[in-house]
Amino acid sequence: MDEIVQAALKKWPNVPHCFGWLALDARGTWRMRDERCQALNLRGDAIRNQTLIGFINRNYLVDEQGRWYFQNGPQRVYVDLEAAPYIVHTTHDKGLVFHTGEAVSVVNTFFVTQAGQLLLQAGDRFAQVDDRDLATCFTGLRRNGRVATDDDVAELLDAETVTQNEVQNFSIDIHCGQYGVSSARLKRGELPDLMQAYGYNSHPRQEKIDKS
Repeated sequence: MDEIVQAALKKWPNVPHCFGWLALDARGTWRMRDERCQALNLRGDAIRNQTLIGFINRNYLVDEQGRWYFQNGPQRVYVDLEAAPYIVHTTHDKGLVFHTGEAVSVVNTFFVTQAGQLLLQAGDRFAQVDDRDLATCFTGLRRNGRVATDDDVAELLDAETVTQNEVQNFSIDIHCGQYGVSSARLKRGELPDLMQAYGYNSHPRQEKIDKS
């Protein structure tokens, strides 16, 4: 957390939280959602200012209720998540990188959904792979230790052909920059189920107080 943010928290400790105005989409883009976007359930406008993006990334946290937020000075701005709390991309020099800019050091587990999306656990972070980087990730797919074929990939994406037990015969070797190659087994999993298992809230909202 930035020092200026810590100072603001000490100076104004009881500023009301903000809900619904900030979102993270499935490609790792921060989006501002004004009242119209919220009312019409629109994704909102992409934030392009790199200074602001960096500020949000450095002060992106989670509370004890599994709600992700941006600590904007003294105020918590809670985040609507289109997918997982972190999105990862593949890069030529750093390998896998979180949307916040940090390099992924190791992947513990990959999860493949019925729709063919990749989710992963990397240390204490849960992330979804940007759909534009799926092909790059699947080039590292292995089945029983050998390089997977196109037929293997097709079978993997068919949940009826490759069951939960059989999917563990698959792994992905992924480049993690200076940390080298990380090899992780695959499991089947769906985003809502995994979010619930991790205790994360995709759409935090202010609790209504019963005044009756």
